[in-house]
Amino acid sequence: MTTNLFAQLVGQQQAIELLTEAVKQNRVAPAYLFVGTDGIGRSLVARCFIELLFSSAVATHLVTSVQNRVRQGNHPDLLWVQPTYQYQGQRLTAAEATEKKLKRKAPPLIRLEQIREITEFLSRPPLEAPRNIVVLEEAQTMAEPAANALLKTLEEPGQATIILIAPSPESVLPTLVSRCQKIPFYRLDTAALTQVLMRTNHQEILQHPAVLNIAAGSPGSAIACYEQLQAILPELLTNLTSAPKSSRHALELGKKIDQDLDTEAQLWLIDYLQHSYWQQWHQPGIINQLEQARKSLLVYAQPRLVWECTLLSVYQQRNMQD
Repeated sequence: MTTNLFAQLVGQQQAIELLTEAVKQNRVAPAYLFVGTDGIGRSLVARCFIELLFSSAVATHLVTSVQNRVRQGNHPDLLWVQPTYQYQGQRLTAAEATEKKLKRKAPPLIRLEQIREITEFLSRPPLEAPRNIVVLEEAQTMAEPAANALLKTLEEPGQATIILIAPSPESVLPTLVSRCQKIPFYRLDTAALTQVLMRTNHQEILQHPAVLNIAAGSPGSAIACYEQLQAILPELLTNLTSAPKSSRHALELGKKIDQDLDTEAQLWLIDYLQHSYWQQWHQPGIINQLEQARKSLLVYAQPRLVWECTLLSVYQQRNMQD
């Protein structure tokens, strides 16, 4: 059964072995921290682990039903938490915001209200499974009040296991990290990355070296990067990758970026331009300027002003170099 559950995974053998052994030996930890870059299988492994854990407690003829309910997100003993946007009094995940075609000015967050919902969920015993399971994707997006509220739950999780998914231990409060068993995830090599893209019918991405370089061994990042690339107007991308031609041109491009792209797309654009500019000019100052732009966007600075200042700086540094 274990082999079948994890058959869809490419790589991450260490994580799979640690989790399957925990179930076999009945030594499942109260809390786990899945660490590694986006798009390399952390959420998929979490889902397979939950299917394995829940399936181990039911009769053989019920296993398929349990697995399907976990995958569909309607198992009563599973709560899957994602960062959200606030919109007209509602909380929307990134997928829901995209579906509604909302222009997002700031990255999504795991909010204090969501941590309170976790506490309420865990206040009751599991209904069908051996334990309740809570998964927090992008746990690094918790503000300090939310993280402190979660800490109280981690100290006394009851009959439950909590899985935090984050890019690194450093991105989460140390007090949270100390209460979790760390499960490391690693970037895929070229052969494994190719295998995943072929298996998921994204083979066209293999023809885009820039996308593959930005993804750096992450199939999920490669797919997301390619989708962003297709969504940006070719004329805007051409103007940006060749750098502004004048101060006025830099200001026009900054305005256009603010009008056309939401925050998620703008953060992706920074990665793309860093790669493109480095390949063309090898100027660390420009790369650092773009990194500063990323930090400004992440603390909710006005995007148009961020891009105008950044592109003016790129124009000036290119003139000095010439």
